[in-house]
Amino acid sequence: MSLTSADIDRIANLARLELSSSESERMLTQINGFFDLVEKMRAVDTAGLQPLAHPVACWQDVVLRLREDAASEPNQREANQRNAPAVERGLFLVPKVIE
Repeated sequence: MSLTSADIDRIANLARLELSSSESERMLTQINGFFDLVEKMRAVDTAGLQPLAHPVACWQDVVLRLREDAASEPNQREANQRNAPAVERGLFLVPKVIE
């Protein structure tokens, strides 16, 4: 996939960016370079390979150091919501912003 100068102009317009012709050409080169890299990565046959949980896992065993999921702070919901203008059933009420 390759973009053209018209594509860059359209993307800049949608993003409300004003690009000079040199910036537009630089963006075109960079984005097409990115798409070339993606095409090279897609060409690699990864059938039968398991995804890695960690990049180092391909040459050494990785033990994830996870802590126990335990509450370390007391529940202070009522104290935290005391200054809220509106609360219902333990939740903050806010004005509707999307119609």
